[in-house]
Amino acid sequence: MSYDDVEIEDMEWNEELQAFTYPCPCGDLFQITKEELCAGEEIARCPSCSLYITVIYNPGDFADSKGREPSTWQRQPITVA
Repeated sequence: MSYDDVEIEDMEWNEELQAFTYPCPCGDLFQITKEELCAGEEIARCPSCSLYITVIYNPGDFADSKGREPSTWQRQPITVA
C-alpha cells in the first residue's frame, strides 16, 4: 500500500534529477521521471527509505506534440563527459 496519493500538479520538476519530486517524511524526495510516467508507471519511490507514493496524472499529458503514444517515442542518446 502506498504512503499517499499525490497529484502530479502537487509535485515539483527537479532539473538536476530530471524527475518530478515530492517531499518524503524521511527528509529525502519521492522521485519519478517523465520516461516512467510515459511508460505508465505511477509509483514514485524514495531512494532513502521504503516508502512510495501513487502519482495521479493524465497519461495523455505525456504524449508528444504529434499525438503519438509514448511507446513510439525514440530515445535520444545522452553524452556523458
